[in-house]
Amino acid sequence: MMLNKMQQFTPSSPTLFSNLTPGATLTCSEVDRIRLQIPAGPAGSYRLAQLDDYRQLPRRDFFWHAPFELCLTARASSNPLPGTWGFGLWNDPFSMALPAGARALRLPALPNTVWFFFASSENYLSLRDDLHGHGSLAAVFRSPRWPGILLGTAIPFLPLLLVRPLARWLRRLGRRLVKETALAFNQTPQGSHDYRLTWETSLVQFYIDGNLVLETKIVPHGPLGLVIWVDNQYAAWRPDGSLRYGTLANPDPAWIEIQGLSINGQTPSITEELARSPRPRRA
Repeated sequence: MMLNKMQQFTPSSPTLFSNLTPGATLTCSEVDRIRLQIPAGPAGSYRLAQLDDYRQLPRRDFFWHAPFELCLTARASSNPLPGTWGFGLWNDPFSMALPAGARALRLPALPNTVWFFFASSENYLSLRDDLHGHGSLAAVFRSPRWPGILLGTAIPFLPLLLVRPLARWLRRLGRRLVKETALAFNQTPQGSHDYRLTWETSLVQFYIDGNLVLETKIVPHGPLGLVIWVDNQYAAWRPDGSLRYGTLANPDPAWIEIQGLSINGQTPSITEELARSPRPRRA
């Protein structure tokens, strides 16, 4: 029997790898509970605790296409956590890396995501003025899959974003290229909630505690990688054109706790792997 493209690239037994800055921890208990935690610390130092399945892959070899389903129960140590946290799928668009065994540099890309995303008020991560740029969000981004080398040629011109009139114009242009939708919800992340997202070829659905909260025909382009993370980074490109990014202080350790993690009906295995000085990548 011939396998279709999705079957060829979908892992039969999902495996997630840890990506931890110094002092960050991953704890897996015997009762199917996973805790990702970053230590307390000042602004100016990046702290990350992450699980993903794509770090050593070129973007074209990321695993996930529609149909896809992610189910889990999650809670966080406080609301809000300084920085961002969340879980879902994305194409790691802002990474510039040479994955192990790859022959070419992974260049920047336009974002394709489907995820539950939690961001403190210092963030503003939407190109649309009518959508929330921070808070507790169910969100989708869909962008054309332009060659990375085309976007890479724009890197020398990034300082022009500091010119606000030009930055506002580029932001409006970005809205034409990047389709997005998001719903802000009010469930307190400190309490345990059941989250589920389903991605079909022409439909994405988000559920919280069994209730459908967002349904959209804006669907991302695959393939995508799975990510679960907590960090102290912020990024903001606001409607007035101002651009800010950096890291935030967290006076107390910040953690998220995951239970009942299921990917397409399967429980993934977890492999601990300490990353070497990862750089902020969700800016």
